[in-house]
Amino acid sequence: MDFSGLFVWPNVRFILEGFLLTLEVAIYSIVFSFALGIVFGILRYTRLPVISQVAAFIIDLIRNLPLLLIIFFIGMVLPSIGFSISLKWAAITGLSIFEGAMIAEIVRSGLNSVHKGQVEAARSSGLSYSSTLWHIILPQALRRMVPPIVSQFISLIKDTSLAVIISLPELTHNIQIVGGQNQSFVIPALLFAAFLYFAVNYSMSLIARRLEVRTH
Repeated sequence: MDFSGLFVWPNVRFILEGFLLTLEVAIYSIVFSFALGIVFGILRYTRLPVISQVAAFIIDLIRNLPLLLIIFFIGMVLPSIGFSISLKWAAITGLSIFEGAMIAEIVRSGLNSVHKGQVEAARSSGLSYSSTLWHIILPQALRRMVPPIVSQFISLIKDTSLAVIISLPELTHNIQIVGGQNQSFVIPALLFAAFLYFAVNYSMSLIARRLEVRTH
């Protein structure tokens, strides 16, 4: 293992550039997947004729596909048939769709956890269904959903490494490039990548724990 040879500035800068791209992809994917998850989770919860069934089908379909396959399809297959998209946005799109389906199930479960008596009381007091959902059900459900949603975001950050399949120059990709320079760089490079992933994910897990304590 050659730590001194690996940690020269050009190598460190190259790795950190990949790490910054990983964070950028993760942040965009977190925002978009949360929005998709809220929308599809509510649509499935409301059980509107046809719409909820279509939402349920889409969620189940995506959840049962490998994320690697989704990213590869968006990043490689779509451009080959004329749908041009950058590698970064291919990764963001794939992650957002997949994680959005996962979050939709968390949202649906959170909404179902609110006692039906509160819904009936709100409806009997004259509130419309949409007002009851927005002002009574959703605020309570969101507090309960925070810990599992943050845990899903932690998985999302780790899943950004799958974008290596489309050669996105994120952290895992750049670690492979640096490690390929010299056999003695491989283990130190992997340890450095593990440290960076751990630092981000452990910080997220601490946030999840604090939020979980506040919601109880």
